[in-house]
Amino acid sequence: MTKMIQLDNISKNELYEHLENLIDKKLAPFTAKNKDEKLSIKEVAQELGVVDLTIHNYIKKGILPAFKIGRRVFINRSDIDQALKEVKSLKYKR
Repeated sequence: MTKMIQLDNISKNELYEHLENLIDKKLAPFTAKNKDEKLSIKEVAQELGVVDLTIHNYIKKGILPAFKIGRRVFINRSDIDQALKEVKSLKYKR
């Protein structure tokens, strides 16, 4: 359970620190995953909530780097995180 704070006597910096701590706690399960983990296209699609074809298209466009082991295609979790951070606006691509 989170600790309640009084907003009457709190500075802006203290509020920011408290909010950052709450966000870090909520995101901890997602960031604690193994960065070197290799995911299949199906696993990535499920995690991002899209269909497999979307992941294939991201790979073809170069948005998401992937590699093959045999006939299977894998994507590093760190590459997914990096690609999500570098989301580009479609407005400028047209």
